[in-house]
Amino acid sequence: MASSGEEPRSGSPGRAGTGTEPAAAADAAQLDTAEDFEVLEEEEEEEEDESNLSELPPLEDVGRPPAPPREDAQPPEQGAGDAAGDPQEWLDVLGNGLLKKKTLVPGQGVDSRPQKGQDVTIRLKATLEDGTVVEEDPALTFTLGDCDVLQALDLCVQLLEMGETALIVSEAKYCYGAQGRSPDIPPNASLTLEVELLAARDAPDLELLSGKEKIQLANRKRERGNFFYQQADYVLAINSYDIALRIVGSSSKVDFSPDEEAELLDVKVKCLNNLAASQLKLDHFKAALKSCNLVLEHQPGNIKALFRKGKVLAQQGEYREAIPILKAALKLEPSNKTIHAELSKLVKKHADQRNVETEMYRKMLGNPSAAGTPRKCKDKLPWSIPWKWLFGATAIALGGVALSVVIAARN
Repeated sequence: MASSGEEPRSGSPGRAGTGTEPAAAADAAQLDTAEDFEVLEEEEEEEEDESNLSELPPLEDVGRPPAPPREDAQPPEQGAGDAAGDPQEWLDVLGNGLLKKKTLVPGQGVDSRPQKGQDVTIRLKATLEDGTVVEEDPALTFTLGDCDVLQALDLCVQLLEMGETALIVSEAKYCYGAQGRSPDIPPNASLTLEVELLAARDAPDLELLSGKEKIQLANRKRERGNFFYQQADYVLAINSYDIALRIVGSSSKVDFSPDEEAELLDVKVKCLNNLAASQLKLDHFKAALKSCNLVLEHQPGNIKALFRKGKVLAQQGEYREAIPILKAALKLEPSNKTIHAELSKLVKKHADQRNVETEMYRKMLGNPSAAGTPRKCKDKLPWSIPWKWLFGATAIALGGVALSVVIAARN
């Protein structure tokens, strides 16, 4: 399979990182070699984790699970240098005390604040509670509101005035959460971000992007989605994949080469496959099925799309439809143990389902015994033959009436 082109972790706390904990590091290695973020062999192990995703918090709260309080943690004001100053100067951004902003150097007024969708450039310095500097970037550029960076930055930069320098104190929930960022940001670490808004400009017109520029932009959004998926932020992953798909599908006033068209299609397929995986994690079966079908329209033999489509149908109890799809995937990759296991499991569930239905039909007819049921007719509805008799008798009766009418007319 083609490489996904995942970038190694850049230093920026706002960019998609792949190295976190040992398990996540293993996932990151697979990212560099697999078609996209997921390897089929991991599906079976991940199945156990889907039960705790039924309730979704609001978007600004989505991401990592709330960080448990640490015994050695200090209040944000005490760990942020002069953040322990006049509490009246601090803005509680979300009203929950977990994300605060304080102006150090005033900007050019409220009217100079950037708008969502614009590309902004900031100067950034990030420190831990003990004052350790974990990042410095003199010119970090990202699209505001696209979740390209830490939520702490995405939420607070839109409140900055041009030229303003501010101090942002954020709990781990809006930074790197329970996983942290190996090796410099530990799990559940709060960050203090010193930010200066340097520039804001409208994002480039998608219609005027060259093929290469559109591919690069779409891949950046897709890679951000992969990062969120690894962090179990499935809602934000879906958001990033949707943005990437909008970029790929946008109209263009520029002619693309056949190679660029093929590469854009490849990015689209990867995004749809990853989108289906994220939707499946959230039990959004209808949406996941649509994403799989879109992949199969372009690539009927896409193993991951076939596997996920079969899994979606199985989750909905449609075993009869799921089994041939998984058989098709297995035919394409006979050595895949995960497809073997999933198919075996579905065949057994389908057999159990048929036995239950057959027993129910027998009880409905008052015939709990199976002795008189022909073996090859077990799958048929018990009332199918009487209905045929009824239709036959009705046809004969109607034919007789029609003949009588003809005879009467002749007489």
